[in-house]
Amino acid sequence: MRLGGPVLENVNTPDEWVNALRTLGYSAAYLPVDSGHGEDFAKEYAKAAAKANILIAEVGAWSNPLSPNEEQRKAAVTTCTQQLALADLVGARCCVNIAGSRGKKWDGAHPDNLTPETFDLIVDTVRNIIDTVKPGRTYYTLETMPWMYPDSPDTYLHLIRAIDRDRFAVHLDPVNLVCSPQRYFSNGDLIRECFEKLGPHIRSCHGKDVILREQFLTHIDEVRPGLGKLDYAVFLRELESLGPDTPLMLEHLRNAEEYALAAEYVRTVAREVGVAIS
Repeated sequence: MRLGGPVLENVNTPDEWVNALRTLGYSAAYLPVDSGHGEDFAKEYAKAAAKANILIAEVGAWSNPLSPNEEQRKAAVTTCTQQLALADLVGARCCVNIAGSRGKKWDGAHPDNLTPETFDLIVDTVRNIIDTVKPGRTYYTLETMPWMYPDSPDTYLHLIRAIDRDRFAVHLDPVNLVCSPQRYFSNGDLIRECFEKLGPHIRSCHGKDVILREQFLTHIDEVRPGLGKLDYAVFLRELESLGPDTPLMLEHLRNAEEYALAAEYVRTVAREVGVAIS
């Protein structure tokens, strides 16, 4: 497997970016440019990454293509198509977004998010994005989430079958699926289920951690890898089963020190369970 994360220091050229990734010990990366930078600029980053054997794991398309605001929805779909085209241009493992929310907060909970009508809307929207771009090198993916589809391995499988596009695949964030005490205490089994059912479709994964607080009612928080109870031994073994180029991408940490601690934790668990990180 490959470990990656963001570069927080200020870099201005592809070579500076690659050198920063090497210093961090990363062999996978987020593409640090977007579609607005132009194709030639993006190609230079892709060329530098390939030369350094750094895998571009994902290109973000973070937006809300299910927004109840029609103008925002159309803008989000445009963002998705542009970023998917960029991911295809640079040969990224995937372009990733969330499915979207029917509420005002783009990634927030809403009563209409988990309904048959919204499921059908996701299917139509994803088909439209993929059919508009027709990618040949990359995949469009939806990050697993706690309060919108795909919210389980089974709903992701249902989406794959309903969307019925070869270039639709899986982005797995197991922490986002740990949304109940039941899933928290059996998260190793949940991770195994995800890989058993979705493994051939998984293009990239996020590496975070999760903790159940001893407060009433239920309080579940995302924390730095190593500070929670996600079963990283299971997670890393399952990642390894998909092949050496499967990326695990760190995210959501406050500073370089926290990323270094998170990376060291992942590497330590990998050594303990005999998983190689390139």
